[in-house]
Amino acid sequence: MNGAECVIKAAKDSGIEVCFANPGTTELPLVVALDAVGGIRPVLCLFEGVCTGAADGYARMLGKPAMALLHLGPGLANGIANLHNAKRARSKIVTAVGEHSTWHRAFEPPLTMDIESLAQTVSGWQRTCQFADLLGQDMTDAITAAQTGQIATLIVPFDLQTAKCGNSPVLPHQQEKSSVSAHVVKSAADLLKNGKKAALFLSGNPIGRKALMAAARIKQACGCDLITDNFPAHIERGAGLPDVSRVAYLPEMALDMLSRYDVFVFAGAKEPVSFFGYEGIPANFIKDDQKKFHLSQPGQDLTAVLELLAAELKASPVIDPGMLAPSKRPEIPTGALNAEKICAVIAALQPEGAIVVEEAITSGLMYYPFTSGVPPFSLLTLTGGSLGQGTPCAVGAAIACPDRPVINFQADGAGMYTLQALWTEAREGLNITTLICSNRSYDILKLEYGRLGVTPGKCASRLTDLSGIDWANLGKGMGVPSVKVTTAEELVKELGKALKEQGPNLIEMII
Repeated sequence: MNGAECVIKAAKDSGIEVCFANPGTTELPLVVALDAVGGIRPVLCLFEGVCTGAADGYARMLGKPAMALLHLGPGLANGIANLHNAKRARSKIVTAVGEHSTWHRAFEPPLTMDIESLAQTVSGWQRTCQFADLLGQDMTDAITAAQTGQIATLIVPFDLQTAKCGNSPVLPHQQEKSSVSAHVVKSAADLLKNGKKAALFLSGNPIGRKALMAAARIKQACGCDLITDNFPAHIERGAGLPDVSRVAYLPEMALDMLSRYDVFVFAGAKEPVSFFGYEGIPANFIKDDQKKFHLSQPGQDLTAVLELLAAELKASPVIDPGMLAPSKRPEIPTGALNAEKICAVIAALQPEGAIVVEEAITSGLMYYPFTSGVPPFSLLTLTGGSLGQGTPCAVGAAIACPDRPVINFQADGAGMYTLQALWTEAREGLNITTLICSNRSYDILKLEYGRLGVTPGKCASRLTDLSGIDWANLGKGMGVPSVKVTTAEELVKELGKALKEQGPNLIEMII
């Protein structure tokens, strides 16, 4: 075997099943090794940000790593925005980056970059391979590191990939599970039942059904409210589950929402802060006189922690139906489309078991409240705030869960960052319905102009204007059947049709 085959064999033996790739010359031995070793599905993406976003979506749905194969420093640089989102989501991703041959790099060829420094910005673990005989162990170590909920980056020089690889044994590492002490659990329980207004703040990847039902038992036992981040990585939602409130995006609204509580118990969550700094507005949404207690840290088993807390509170295993969201869909609207009508139509029609990737930005504000009582589904959001996540994340989710329909609820401006993902949807025949909110504008920037107290002039207005983009034709050009709609009635018809069909569809919703 050569070094590349050792890398791919180690990946396969450690459970990697999919490789999202945009390879170049320095990765060709790894590409050839995918055939020689077998067992790993290669998925070609036309832009590295699609590779990394797809790996993120895959990891969010299955809780196991995917592999992203990238070309040198520029390839990694192109993929970093969605690796940033994945890092914030604590997604499990192994990024393999090809490097020039060890002897060639000294000549400073045109594509030379400081890959190590780039990788450091998003990676919790990274290594540059030094010896061909250790390549299998290097990949195994990377996957072990990724399993803890971080990005692991392995940089593999070309000449080591083509060198002969010895039969050195590969040693898997045993992961130590981090537990929460009984004293910490008791302290959290005492705070929640002390009679003051309390909130249990949840975060995790995922916030799954079992965790939510344990949280409902806790709420029933002590009367606390349930809150999560503004952008949860993966939360189960819908009828029969507790309705978890999201922290508002606008800092004034978030401060008002959280000001009513005396006590916060954080389970796997960080304390919420403002996305941006505004003069005269606190960056931290929780005041100094509000009690804060961290029950567990990000990366610990959220379900296990919540079940320990429920047991300490002697919470009943039988949940009162009043603790759970009743079955209810919004009424289907009529007439010309606007953002609220779009949200209502999607919530009214989305099927049970759907995976919804929401990157609708300003157009999606009403979607979350509309979905508290719809049939249960999985919701993935823009955890790191870096635009261009939605369409690639939908690709990864669809590959992870081919038996489930995926809806990509997508802003038009953010969608243009990673438009190439539509081509991968078509090529792989993925069951994704892409819903484009076509307001032909960066509306979020218009909102921020208002916060600055300025009226945009000619130059500033041009930098928020997206007129001239024809999403229906762009979708068709990528091989995805695409239509335009302007009314709620048309959207109901086309969305219903798309959800009944297998394979990708795109609906441009003109607002």
